[in-house]
Order: sequence, then structure tokens, then C-alpha cells
Amino acid sequence: MNDDRPNPDLLLEKINKDAEKEKRGRLKIFFGACAGVGKTFAMLSTARTLRQEGLDVVVGIVETHGRIGTQSQLANLEVLPLKKLIYRERELTEFDLDAALARKPDLILVDELAHSNVEGSRHPKRWQDVEELLIAGVDVYTTLNVQHIESLNDVVGQITGIRVSETIPDKVFDIADEVTLVDLPADELLQRLQDGKVYQPQQAKRAGKSFFRKGNLIALREMALRRTADRVDSQMREYRTNSSISQVWQAKDRLLVCVGPDSESERLVRVAARLAQSLKSDWLAVYVETPKLQRISDKQRNLILKTLKLAETLGAETATLSGTKVAETVLSYARSRNVTKLVVGKSTRTTLERLILPGVVDDLTNHATDIDLHVVSRERTLAERLATNHDNTDNLERASGDKSYAGYYIAAIVCAITAILSAQLLDYFELANVVMLYLLGVILISSKYGRGPGIFSSFISVATFDFFFVPPKLSFSVSDTQYLLIFAVMLVVALVISNLTANLRYQAMVAMNREKRSRALYDLGKSLASALTAAHIIEISIPHLSGIFKAKVAILLPDSQEKIVNTSLHKISNAKPDLNSNFDVDLAVAQWVYDHQQQAGFGTDTLPSAPALYIPLQAPMRTRGVLVILPDTNLSKGNRTIFLPEQRQLLDTFSSQIAIAIERVHYVEVAQEALISMESERLRNSVLSAISHDLNTPLTTIIAAAGWLKQETEINDKRYEYVSMLNEQSIRMKNLVVNLLDMARLQSGKVKLNKQWQLLEEVVGTSLRTMSEVVSKHTIVIDMPHDLPLIEFDAVLIDRVLCNLLDNASKYSPAGNRIFISARTQQNDVWISVADEGSGLPENLENQLFEKFTRGEKESSKAGVGLGLSICKAIIEAHDGKIWANNKPPHGAIFTFSLPLGTPPSLPPDDDLV
Repeated sequence: MNDDRPNPDLLLEKINKDAEKEKRGRLKIFFGACAGVGKTFAMLSTARTLRQEGLDVVVGIVETHGRIGTQSQLANLEVLPLKKLIYRERELTEFDLDAALARKPDLILVDELAHSNVEGSRHPKRWQDVEELLIAGVDVYTTLNVQHIESLNDVVGQITGIRVSETIPDKVFDIADEVTLVDLPADELLQRLQDGKVYQPQQAKRAGKSFFRKGNLIALREMALRRTADRVDSQMREYRTNSSISQVWQAKDRLLVCVGPDSESERLVRVAARLAQSLKSDWLAVYVETPKLQRISDKQRNLILKTLKLAETLGAETATLSGTKVAETVLSYARSRNVTKLVVGKSTRTTLERLILPGVVDDLTNHATDIDLHVVSRERTLAERLATNHDNTDNLERASGDKSYAGYYIAAIVCAITAILSAQLLDYFELANVVMLYLLGVILISSKYGRGPGIFSSFISVATFDFFFVPPKLSFSVSDTQYLLIFAVMLVVALVISNLTANLRYQAMVAMNREKRSRALYDLGKSLASALTAAHIIEISIPHLSGIFKAKVAILLPDSQEKIVNTSLHKISNAKPDLNSNFDVDLAVAQWVYDHQQQAGFGTDTLPSAPALYIPLQAPMRTRGVLVILPDTNLSKGNRTIFLPEQRQLLDTFSSQIAIAIERVHYVEVAQEALISMESERLRNSVLSAISHDLNTPLTTIIAAAGWLKQETEINDKRYEYVSMLNEQSIRMKNLVVNLLDMARLQSGKVKLNKQWQLLEEVVGTSLRTMSEVVSKHTIVIDMPHDLPLIEFDAVLIDRVLCNLLDNASKYSPAGNRIFISARTQQNDVWISVADEGSGLPENLENQLFEKFTRGEKESSKAGVGLGLSICKAIIEAHDGKIWANNKPPHGAIFTFSLPLGTPPSLPPDDDLV
């Protein structure tokens, strides 16, 4: 049988991954220690070579920083125009993602992967733009400095004293198809800085005094080299796994220390940490769970957990492995991780013991032919060995419980019954055949009661066989020496059978426990899949966890202010009262766990004196709550059950399942709320549209009648004031109905723009005539250039925008003040502004003003329901423009909207117009 054949599951997974990669573009990162090492130059040089080979190459954005050599590399390369954006009244340029997707070349160059985009861009980060290009199937070349990797950001800050704000997640760097390291020695880079080849002279002078110090550059260079080496090492391990290569490739030192349930493990971990530090390599600490794990003491179990936590603190990656043979399991794991050095403790067994039964170190020495083995001397005293053996003996007795003594009694009874049966069968069978009955009894006792009763049964069987059946009978003396061989063989066979049967029994126990854990995971996952609310998840989870871990359980969720509250106070109907009754939960500890996403409480390094264990419920997007578990010390094995390594893994898995279920329910609720909001909005628009249509005709009649009455009533007449008020309020009601109708139409999407090329001045004049009565108490100041080009827009709708803005300015500006109307061209847009001299906008309300039914002053006496600005926003966005508001110093507010300029049609010659 060929053991080097690929794993079918891994092979299928690789095929699926390769299929997904085929659909995506390839990402290549030119990686360096800092600015100035030549990443952009190398990227452009590679791109020029590919362009000469016929590949469709486009430059999306390249930051040359004024470097002449870099700028020269742009020759003969197609460069996409940059997108222009306005940020805080300044024009900035940014990478045009839409243009790149429309162009869709074979390869595009996008410099500075960690760059933060200008506000208003589609994505806040440039690496997100690159991700969209890759999904579209476009290959991307980009550049990155080591200080921009998120996991190294704090380390770079400590070294250089400068904390970089622009970073990328590590996964972006890890998923790159290719990483090319662009390296330069520190002295050469400093010389380039002095020659002005990195920054302009003033910038170079400042950089040389802060970031660009030789010590900083050396440290950054080492970090870049190590990060690249780690990536290469990961690729090598992936290749070995895909190719089913079990032999270790010692390309990079990686240590593995194997810890056990003894006091020397802590010293062993510290030795391994020092060795890894001296070799500048990463290291792992593992503990192998064998069937004997069921027989070690509670003290040793706690010691294992303490040792693994110490290894994590010292920087190791820890793991708990399962297997029947320690050496075989460790070597298999070591080869899968490409470990080059194994660190183990020296065996305390005597030479005679090792000759009879080789230990773990002996097995590793014989089989670790491709891995260096480091054996660390031990300092255990004889008293410690005796104490350890005493703990093991006591624990074995506790594990067996009352059945230990019953097993010995039953072993004696079975031997007696076997002797009686053998006496009856001697008339029919030879004495040698009767031995089989005794061996059968040994097997039954060993399988039922374990190793101790089995060994006892072996000796009793030999003794009874000698006493009752071997001449001279009823005596332990032997007349024929040939029976001595029978006794020896019978005893050895009985001992071997009892030992093997006991081992099988323990393995069956371990397998049964694993099956229980798998069943528990399946049951909880199945139950959580049907949960529709967070309360239902809590009701499902608490009984499951309480029954498995023999502990009291609480699940705490945050409120709307991110404060942890006890959500488990309700009674669980199907849970046992003694396990799930309420218990005191320290909300301060729970809040700390929620905020810091770290475990705390009993058995941890944070607040270890707390009686309960607090575990954060970490979901893929965020932490969703805190799981609190309190071991019941009144139950047998209460503390022990939870803190077994395999049980802690099970508990962590449970917490992940619960967190994911809570997150799923949360997003279901968000989707339901969004659906209800959409339906409510649709219903409200329908009602508003119906009401507006029904009110429109009678209001028109009322306005006409009020206008006629106003004309027919003399000014000196007492009724003139009331008629004027009736006319003014009816017009205001008409405007409100029109706004409601316009909003309903815009929201329904039934409005189609009637765009025409026309002059903006004409629409402004129409709006001023329409609002003449409203703005009659204010002075209108118009500032519009005479050479303003034609603009394509819907005149009726833009007139509605200007009317609403003028009405808003007149409401919130005292009579006699000025209202300014201005327009100016800004790149590819025209900006039209309406400003007043009122009290200005409320603080932090600039964006909310454009939402429906939002007013600038709450409970104001000014008329209006807060629809005008939302209508303006809908109309402007339909024209592919934007609208915003700001305070105008020294006082007042200014509302500005933009319309695209476009390319107006060319006018015919004057002769054709005659």
C-alpha cells in the first residue's frame, strides 16, 4: 500500500480552490521595508517588459513623488485619467475604479495598496478597490511597505516612534499570488535620501531626522525579510501538503516541544522558548491525549493547562493532539508542520525499564530520522517521582470507583465457578483443554472491570488450576515438571490478554467520549439552526451546556449602549433546577471580557480567583456577548470536567456556535426591519400620493376664490386682512400638497426627467418670480458669470429645487436680510448655491436635514413638515448631482447642489440662423 498517495479530501479541496482562483485576477505585490527602496520603479519596469511582449497593460495610479527616474518609466504606458473629488472645498484626485472596470485590461498597476481613499469614493481603502478588480478577473500589480501590515503596525510604532494610520489586513497580503521583495541596504537608502531620490529636499531633511534613521531602517529591513520568509515557508508547507510529501524540508528552523503531565514540563517549555529565541525561529508546544489521560490526577490535568498557557505567553502556538502512541502522533504532526527540531524531556525510567518497554524518547530517537532531537535533562527528585506515582494510583482507584473492589470479588467468584465447571469436564476433556476456560474468564473480567481485576484473575486462575487439577491435587507442589511450562504459558497469556483487553476498554471509553462530544455538537448545531430569536438561542444553549459540563451557565448580551446585561434571568423550562438556577454574575468582569475579547475568571490569567469562567462569544463580524460557566463543586468531577483539554476545546466550539447563531439572528432581524421599513415607506408614499391627488383640485379652487376675493376687497376694508391670510395659507397648503405629491412620485420612481440644454439664468428668474411674495421681505443678491455654459437638466424639477431652497432661506432668515444666489463652474460640474444670513444650521445636523420629515428647528413656529430638502436631494440625485449644506461665516447657512456640465451641442453658424 502506498502511504504517499494524496488525501482525497485535500485533493478535492485543492481542486475547488484552483477553480475559484481561475475566475479571479492575479495579485502581485512589490514589497519593501520603507519608501525609496524602488518598489514603484521595479513594478513599472516589469510592466514595461510585459507591455513589449504584447500584454494589455494600463497604469491605474502611480505615485512618483517627483522622482525623475520613476516618471521616466511611465513612457509608452497607457495611464487612466484620475477621478476628481471635492473634499472640504479642496479638489483632490483619486484612482478611478469605474474607469478601470470599464477598460478591463489584462494587467493594471495600482500603486500604494494601503492608501486611504478620499471621502466620497466607493471604498474607503484602496485595497478594497483592488479586491473588486481581482473579482472582475483583472490582474493587479501593486506596492506595499512592511509598516502598513496590520499585525506589524504596533511593532513598527515602537521601533520608529511613528504610528502609521494606513494599514491593510494581513489576509490581503497572504492571499497575494506573488510577492516580490524589493530590498536595499540602509546605507544606500540613506544616500538616496540625501541625493533627493526619495523625497523633495525639505521633506527629505525632516524624514532623515525622524523615520529615516539607520537603526529604524535596519529593523524595518529585517521585518520585511522575515515577513517574506514566513510567506515563502507557508507556501512550501502548502506544496508539501498538496504533494503528500511527508519528509521534512529543513529550509527554516521550527521547534516543537512535547509537554507531559509532570512538573518538569514548565522547565521544558522555558528551555524551548530560549532555544527558539536564540535561533530566531517560531515554535510549537503540543500535548498528546492518549487513553491514559483518563487515569491521570486532577493535579496533573491542571498542570497541563498551566504549561500550555505558559507556552502561549512565551510566544508558542499550542495544540492538543489525540492518539494512542505519543511518539507516532508527535512525529506525524511535526512533519505536517515542517518542524526541524524536537525538544523533549529526558526519561526518568531506569535502563532495565527502558529495555523491557521503550519509552517516548526511545521511540522518537529510533523514528525521527529527518528531525533533530534535543533531549533536556530533568531535575526531579525521588520524592517527586513517588508523589507522582501516588497520584496516579489514587486517581486510578477513583476512576474505577466502587467497581474496582467489586471486580476483584467477582474475579475470585468467576475463578471458583471455572474450577467447578472444569471438574465436571475432566471426564470428557484433557487437562490442557480446561485451561481455555480460565483464559475465557480472564478475558471477561478484564473487559468488564479493567486491568487490575484482570491481572488478579490471571494469578488466581493459575493458582486454582495448580491447586485443584495438577497432581498432587489440593496442593501447590508439582510432581511433573512439564506442568511448570503450562503454568508459565498460562500466566503470560493471561497477563497479555488482560492488558490488551484493558487497553481496548480504555480506547473504547475515549472513543465513546469523543462520540458524545460529536453528538453534543451536532445536537446543539441542529437546535440552533431553528432558533429565530436571541432569547430562543439562550433557551436552547443553557440546558445543553449545563448537562455536558455539569455546571451553571449564563449567557449575557449587550444592550443598545454596548453594556452587558444578564439575559439569562428567565427560567429555562426544560433545564434541571439545580444546574440552571440563577447565580451571581459579575457584570464588571463580563463587560471587561466583552470589551477586550479575552477570557477571564476561573482557570485564566485574568481574575483567576473568580468562581466562574467568562468566555467572549466571538462571531465572524464582532463579539456578540459573554458566556459565563460556573462549575458545580457539589457534583463529582465538577471542576475536572470543564478544564480537561478536550473539554475546553469543546467549550470553545460551543461558544463559537452560539456566537454565530446570535449573529445570524441579528442579521435576520436587521433584514426584517429593513423589509418592514420599505413596506411602510411604500404604503406611506401611496397614501401621500392618493391624498395629494384628492386635495389638489379643491385647493386650486380655494386659491382661485381667495385670490378673487383679495382683488375685490379694498385695502381699507376690515376683511382684507383675513382674505389675505386665507390666500397666503391656501398657497402654503398648495405648496405642501405639491411637495407631498412630488415626494411620492420620486420615491415610486415614476418620474422621468425631461432633460433639455438650457441656460441656468432662465430657471433662476422663473423661480424668483414664483417665490416673489415669499422673498418679498428680503434682498436678493445674484452672482452668476455671464459665460456660464448651457446645462442639460429638467427645468421644472430644478425650478422646484430652487423654490424650496428660497422658501427655506426666507423662513430661517430675518426680514430685511439678504439671500444670495450664486453659480460657478467646478471641474466637470456646475455648483449652484443659495445662502442666507440667518442663525445657521444646528450642529451635527448638516446631513440629517435632507432626510424626510426632518426640520432645522424642533417644535418651531415656522411652517413646514420637513419635506422640501428631501425633495431637493431626490431631484438632484436623479440628475447625477449632489447636494450639501454648510454654515456660512460669520452667520447664516449655505445650500449647494451640483449638476454635471456634460458636452453641450454645437450651435449652427449665424448664417444658418438667418
